[in-house]
Amino acid sequence: MLTHEREITEPVELCLPDGRLNPAAVGWTRRPLHRANLRGWGRAKRWEYWGVVTPRHVVGLVASSLDYAGVHGVYVLDRESGEEWGRDAVVPLGRGAVLPDRSGVGTAEARGGGVAVGTREGPEGTRLRAVAPGVEVDLVVAAPAGRESRGVVVPWGPRRFQYTVKDVGRPVRGVLRLPSGVHEVGGPESFAVLDHGRGKWPYRMTWNWAAGSGGGVALQLGGKWTDGTGMTENGLFVDGRLHKIGEEVEWSYDRSDWMRPWRMRGSRVEVEFRPFHERVSRTELGVVGSETHQCFGYFGGRVRADDGVWVSVDGLVGWAEEARQRW
Repeated sequence: MLTHEREITEPVELCLPDGRLNPAAVGWTRRPLHRANLRGWGRAKRWEYWGVVTPRHVVGLVASSLDYAGVHGVYVLDRESGEEWGRDAVVPLGRGAVLPDRSGVGTAEARGGGVAVGTREGPEGTRLRAVAPGVEVDLVVAAPAGRESRGVVVPWGPRRFQYTVKDVGRPVRGVLRLPSGVHEVGGPESFAVLDHGRGKWPYRMTWNWAAGSGGGVALQLGGKWTDGTGMTENGLFVDGRLHKIGEEVEWSYDRSDWMRPWRMRGSRVEVEFRPFHERVSRTELGVVGSETHQCFGYFGGRVRADDGVWVSVDGLVGWAEEARQRW
C-alpha cells in the first residue's frame, strides 16, 4: 500500500500539553527534529538501541525504560566461532535509567543486574560504553557532516503513537574486550546502527525490522507495526542521503525455520536476506513479555532510489528480525 507521508523540516514537539499526539508531529524527517515530551506514566516506552557490525563481531546494546521496568542488555557475537557473550537485565520501574527527549543530544545511561550501558554525544560523534560479565565495549560512532537519518512518527491514535529514528551505516571505531581477547574495531567494513524510540504503545504489538550496510549503501526496512497507519519506516541510503520509500513492504519468512531466506517485496523493493546466525531473546514478567528472533546475515537484490534508478544491495550485511511484544 502506498502512503502519503509528509516531510517535516522544522523542530516540533511530539505531544500536545495534555500528553496526546501532536498532529503536527506526524511525518518523517532527514535529521532528528522531534522533542519527545512524553507525559505521565502508563504505556510510555523509551529506548536507545545500538547495533554494531564488524568483520569479526556483531554487538547489540540497549538501554530502555518501559514504565514498569527498565530492560537493558549487552550482546556480542563472534562471527567466526559462533560464540555469544553478554547479559540482559530487568530493573523494576526503570530505576536509574536516564534517556534524553531528543535524539543526538546529551547523555543516555542505564545500569542494573550486572549490566551498564551509556552513550554520550560529543564533537567526535556518539561515545558508546557498556559493561557486562566478560564484556567491555568502548566505541565512538562518527557523525559525518551532511549525513541523513530517517525519523518518523507512527500514529495508531491520539494516545498511542511512536517516534523512531533509524540511523544506519555510521562509521565506528574503538575496542571490544572479550574473553577471547582485545579486539580493535574500525575500517570501512565496520558500521553502527541507531534505533532511538519514544512513544506510547498498545499492549500487544509485532514488528519486523531489517538494517544493513556496505559500500556506501545502507538499507532500512520495517513492517507489521506500521501497517495501516499511513506511515512507514522504509528507506534507502546512498552516500549518506536518504531515499524515503513511502509504501508498505511485504515480508515473507518461515517462522518454523528462521535460518531460511527472508524476502521483502514492494514496487521499489526486491530484497532477499540470507541468515548466518540466529539470536533468540525472550523475557517473561507475568502479563508482559517479549520474544525476538534476530537473524544476522547478508542481503541481496535491489531497491529503487528516488530518481527511479535501481540500486544493488548485494552483499550488504546486517540483520532481519521479528519481535512480538506484550507490554
